[in-house]
Amino acid sequence: MRDFKEILGSIKDFEFQSRDTIKSVQLERMRWSLQHAYDNVEFYKKSFDDHGIHPDDLKSLNDLSKFPFTVKQDLRDHYPFGLFAIPREKLRRIHASSGTTGKQTVVGYSENDIKMWSEMVARCIRAAGGKEGDMVHVAFGYGLFTGGLGAHYGVEAAGCSVVPASGGATEAQIQIILDFKPRIIMVTPSYMLSLADRFEKMGLDPRDTSLEIAIHGAEPWTEAMRQEIEQRFDLKAVDIYGLSEIIGPGVGGEFAQTQDGLTIWEDHFYPEIIDPETGEVLPDGEEGELVFTSLTKEAFPIIRYRTRDLTKLLEPSACNMRRISRIFGRSDDMMIIRGVNVFPTQIEEIICKDDRLTPHYYCEIRRPGTMDQLTVVAEIQKNALEQKEQAAADLKKQIKSLCGVTVSVDIKNPETIERSAGKAKRVFDYRNLKS
Repeated sequence: MRDFKEILGSIKDFEFQSRDTIKSVQLERMRWSLQHAYDNVEFYKKSFDDHGIHPDDLKSLNDLSKFPFTVKQDLRDHYPFGLFAIPREKLRRIHASSGTTGKQTVVGYSENDIKMWSEMVARCIRAAGGKEGDMVHVAFGYGLFTGGLGAHYGVEAAGCSVVPASGGATEAQIQIILDFKPRIIMVTPSYMLSLADRFEKMGLDPRDTSLEIAIHGAEPWTEAMRQEIEQRFDLKAVDIYGLSEIIGPGVGGEFAQTQDGLTIWEDHFYPEIIDPETGEVLPDGEEGELVFTSLTKEAFPIIRYRTRDLTKLLEPSACNMRRISRIFGRSDDMMIIRGVNVFPTQIEEIICKDDRLTPHYYCEIRRPGTMDQLTVVAEIQKNALEQKEQAAADLKKQIKSLCGVTVSVDIKNPETIERSAGKAKRVFDYRNLKS
């Protein structure tokens, strides 16, 4: 087998190579990654052995379906460094999830991993229309969260200058945008809308800034929210995808000229779509849960990781790598209300299309008796205060029509819903809280 450096060696503009070339490189790298995980991570050796499968059994890309899944609990069970494939002394960086449920999930990077990650984010910036010499305002959070530093290194790899603003301090960020005049901003879509609100509260028109491109990620967002952002800022808004368990932001990016879903950088991350209930691999075009296998990661190889993100694989368009459709929800964020599956993005789509409402909202789930009760909390625009009652009735009716569930609606006065300074929390589930 060729050594790692040969396998990692990239072809210039690889994403535009033929599908046959891409698949050939994927197979070679997948064989390396499976063997690397098996040889260096006890968890994978045991998992493969328990399933009666060995890396040598991979004869084609389709054979990957024979290998077991990895889930987030596996990362928590081996906290902090139990799934690393290189000695701790050879790590160059450690990141971790926010740890909102259970232990944090910890991931590590070798020097080669960081170089690869940086180049993947640089690809996303180029796909979005960024070019060498651009100034990029990074408003993703810095720290253990992968967003800020992942974007930061990618901006530099793309030959751009980075403004490491991080999240929060909104008025200070606005002043920096006005003074430094960046062309690109990288930020969560919910915080982008918070910036728009603050611009307007300060008597400024966000359409008058230097920003031409917004690269959004870290949370699901809808086409309606994209249109809201583009209209309020007069720019092009595109998607970036990633999660820390795979690498961080940069697993895939959207091309500005097509805006038709996220292109996955398939030379480093192999995607599958599975039935969330059965684990069966689904054909391209069918909706299901997204699963990834890393093909070149040294420090933290990940085999068939169940992301819980719900989407579908699509044919290539702007380049020769496959796309995923916009993430429409997470299987673990799905609200089951009296037997009906409801996703926050479905509600967001309705709210963003109503000119009387701001795009800020959240959902509360309670069980006052024996039945679940979903309350959608939204916010009225200043110029529509007299329409609060009608807007609430219309929202309730549209949610019933689209989602098939009856909800309560609480329309708040303008500027009363807390603005996000990073990832927006959309669902508050109070059903299991003791009184």
